[in-house]
Amino acid sequence: MGRALVELFYDVISPYSWLGFEVLCRYQHIWNIDLRFRPAFLGGIMQATGNKPPAMLPKRGEYMLKDLKRMAKYYQVPVQISENDFQRILGTSTLGAMRFITAIDMTQPQYVEPLSREFWMRFWSQREDISQPENMLAVAKQAGLSSELAQKLLEMISSPAVKNRLKETTEEAIKYGAFGMPAVVAHFNGEPHLFFGSDRLELLGSVIGEKWLGPVPSVPSPKM
Repeated sequence: MGRALVELFYDVISPYSWLGFEVLCRYQHIWNIDLRFRPAFLGGIMQATGNKPPAMLPKRGEYMLKDLKRMAKYYQVPVQISENDFQRILGTSTLGAMRFITAIDMTQPQYVEPLSREFWMRFWSQREDISQPENMLAVAKQAGLSSELAQKLLEMISSPAVKNRLKETTEEAIKYGAFGMPAVVAHFNGEPHLFFGSDRLELLGSVIGEKWLGPVPSVPSPKM
């Protein structure tokens, strides 16, 4: 059986994407998969599909507040959320941040994982404004990028190449059927399988013939 390609379409404004991201990062060394990070723009998906942020419906917002706290504990991801965060989310654009991640994906893809994680950490644990250039540079430094590379990425986010790549990735997610994030697409038996949400990864494993070992699986010891 060949390795299954698993694509994760995500935006750092989405806390559920952070949960899915961390779990898939843990499983990429356990399951027979090739994990591909696909930074996209949630705002573009919402607009194209007519979807609305969960907090726009008060009762759903109340549930999301409790759900994220439970999920963060279960998945062992340091998401911090309060009622005040809903207005903060609605007032924040991650377009610059997602272009920044797209730029690193186009130039030094080995940094996509630590850079994305640090953006989530800044926004969802430390409540920082990740839309400001100086904060993007701070994120890049913390993720291990040189100041020269970080500055180059900052310049790249206004380039047509980066803008088009982000737009194309977002459109690709929509073509797969995405209406929100995280959107996980597993390519198995010659066809794509879309899974929405961080709580569908157990089902993903079942579809591709892999065993779910919980949100924090133990990495098997190498055989002697």
